[in-house]
Formats: sequence, C-alpha cells, structure tokens
Amino acid sequence: MTRFLVGRGLLLVVGLLVASIIVFATLRVLPGDVAQVVAGTQATPATVAQLRQQLGLDRPVVVQYLDWIGGLFRGDLGNSLVTRGPVAPEIVQKLGVTLPLAGMSLVAALVLGVPLGILAAVLRRRAGGAVIAFVAQAVAAVPVVWAGMLLVALFAVTLRWLPAQGFPLDGWAEPGRAFSSLLLPALTIGAVEGAVILRFTRSATLSVLDADHLRTAAAVGLTRTQALLRHGLGSVALTVLAVLGVQIAGLLVGAVVVEQVFSLPGIGRMLVTDVGRRDVTKVQSELLVLTGLVLLVGFAVDVVHRALDPRQREAT
Repeated sequence: MTRFLVGRGLLLVVGLLVASIIVFATLRVLPGDVAQVVAGTQATPATVAQLRQQLGLDRPVVVQYLDWIGGLFRGDLGNSLVTRGPVAPEIVQKLGVTLPLAGMSLVAALVLGVPLGILAAVLRRRAGGAVIAFVAQAVAAVPVVWAGMLLVALFAVTLRWLPAQGFPLDGWAEPGRAFSSLLLPALTIGAVEGAVILRFTRSATLSVLDADHLRTAAAVGLTRTQALLRHGLGSVALTVLAVLGVQIAGLLVGAVVVEQVFSLPGIGRMLVTDVGRRDVTKVQSELLVLTGLVLLVGFAVDVVHRALDPRQREAT
C-alpha cells in the first residue's frame, strides 16, 4: 500500500505541475494587453508601459511562471492585477461557498442515482424499470442551466419553498439561511449528475444480477433481490466509487455554471468575473485550485477503491 500511495502521490504532483504550465501558457497566448485593460481605454502608451513594468508583465514569461509557481509552495497565490490585493484569502472565502455546494450536490446525486439505479435494474423486465431508465437518460441530457431554471420555477416561484437566488452576507454565520440558499443549486447539479450515476449503477447492478455467485445464492433459496442485497452490493459500490472520480469534475463544472444562475458568491462566479476583467493572476490561481481539487478527489477515490477491492491489492 505504501508503494501505491507514493506512486499516486508522485502522479498527483506531476499532474499539478503539468496543469500549472498549461494554465499559465494558455492565459499568456490569449489576445489583448492585460496592462491596457487594467489601465483603461483612456490611458496613454507611457502609462500602459509603466503599469506593465509595475505588474511585472515586461519580464520574461519563464521568470513570471517561476515566480508564480514558487509562491504556490509558500501558500502565496500572488496579487490581483486589478485590486492589487492578495488572491489566496479571497479564494479561500469563495471556497466556503463552492465546496459545500459541491458536497451537497454529491450527496443529492448519490441519494437519487444509486437507489433508483438498483431499482431500475431489479425491475428491468417491468414497466417501472423502463420508465426510470428513460427518465434518467432524459435528465442526463438536460443542460445544468435549464435544470436550474426549471427547478427555480417549481420550488422558488410556484411553491415558494426555497430562495431563488443569493447567499447570506454573513455567510455561514447564518447556517440555516446559508444551507437553504444552497439546497436548490445542489439539487440542480445533483439531479443531472445523479442521472448519470443512475445509469452506471443500473449497468453495474445488471452485471451483478447475471453473475454466477448470485445465481448460486438464488438456487439455495434466496430471491434475486435478497441475493443482491447480501452478496452483490459490494461490487456495485466499487463501480459507483470508480465513477465518482470522473463525476466530481462534472460537479465542479456544474458549480461554476450554477453559481451564475443562482447568484452565489463562489469561486466559479469569481472566475467568470476575473476572466472578463483579464485579471490573469487571479484566473490562473483559481483554475489551478479547481484542477487541484479534481486531482485530489481522484487520488482519494483511487486510494479508497484500492483499499476496498481485494482484487487490486492482490494484483501487486
């Protein structure tokens, strides 16, 4: 296990390094002059040149990258080119909205996807199973923006059960209001991602139902449902766990979109704003933080999957 952790840890570090290079290089090849955007359209060429020097944009690109990546190892994500303030505290504050939103969305996706996926497999030869599979396929194809607007129309406008937009100014100092503000956005992401998990769960359950050990269990007196609950759910859980490593990225991307729809002050909304302002330092740090979160979740899923699956432990 130690060898596995060291290997995966090295891959995580290499992945972050490669991601930082791609993010940094991509932002530097975009058209437009960052100093001109920051200075404004009325600024003179001399003012723009002076600002470019102050911001360090006149230095070689390699030097700029090394300064940025060196700061990351010290926990310093640099300063905003627009506000001149440090980036790290603001990102931490925004993550206080985005991470709970992603966590609640994941719970909603699992609660919706796993039980209904198993039920759809058990009822595969009945009308109920076909209906569940069809609805899941339809929901999975719905864009997150549309799903959000539909849920707002239902729960916020028609039923008036949940707030349509916004987040408390005091944040989690008002836990009840903060939680209720995230319920509808989390349900929006969870419904779409849960439909995808449902389809994978159904497929995994169907494979388990046709396995020899479940047929043997059924032959000694258990019903197919009892055999599945006693001897098959472990295999289904491993499949769902493997899928989660990919779906987490979808949850974070969905959070970026949903934060715009529901006016949530998370890192996704901040990212969109900073892209429009060409605040390169903040954008590259925000993208790297999001990428790092995805890689960390993938690392955790790999470790848990290996710990739970005896076949992987025996393979090495």
